[in-house]
Amino acid sequence: MNFHAMRAIYRFEMARTWRTLMQSVISPVISTSLYFVVFGAAIGSRIREIDGISYGAFIVPGLVMLSLLTQSISNASFAIYFPKFTGTIYEVLTAPVSYFEMVVSYVAAAATKSIMLGLIIMATAAFFVPLRIEHPLWMIVFLVLTSVTFSLFGFVIGIWADGFEKLQVVPLLIVTPLTFLGGSFYSIGILPPLWRTIALANPVVYLISGFRWSFYGIADVHVGVSLGMTAVFLAIFTGIVAWIFKTGYRLKT
Repeated sequence: MNFHAMRAIYRFEMARTWRTLMQSVISPVISTSLYFVVFGAAIGSRIREIDGISYGAFIVPGLVMLSLLTQSISNASFAIYFPKFTGTIYEVLTAPVSYFEMVVSYVAAAATKSIMLGLIIMATAAFFVPLRIEHPLWMIVFLVLTSVTFSLFGFVIGIWADGFEKLQVVPLLIVTPLTFLGGSFYSIGILPPLWRTIALANPVVYLISGFRWSFYGIADVHVGVSLGMTAVFLAIFTGIVAWIFKTGYRLKT
């Protein structure tokens, strides 16, 4: 393992975060805080509690997950797309660095940024609502697994995209709507039976449900199923990334 090269790529990506602090950290935190204030004030005045949890506290895991998914994808996709755009990707490909080491470096940096952002958002939310975490170890597990999984997804998008516009297509038109419809601001248990069944086809439901369970011990789906689905997503995106480097898809042309 070329740890020196991996550390160099990781440090370079993390340094870019500090250079663009407003865009990378402050802006997502402010946006998520606005979601919290608007939804918490507008809907919280009508819905006092869900499963014994105040509405403001109930939506915190969903908001953290929303930020986690979008930022993981955005960080990883831009990290690999920009070298492609400038042509510097060929320097990395010809360096004595294996594909595995390259992916680990880029994905680790993107996941680190997302985890930091998620923790900052949780700390910010604690100023607004009484936040509690019943299963802190499992909270960290879901936080890390989700960040790594969707950083891999973002890595795939960054390689697939042939323009800056395509980098935003999947997060804006697919991931964000699925997150809003995945129980971020409500429990799918309050839905009619038909819509509840349809909601279970949404993969984000399992991520949010498991993450919320780690906070309050309540879940729309059994936590074992949530953890299993997260592992399945991780395996799928890992397989896709392995195939991309094996075939050189959009990397060597």
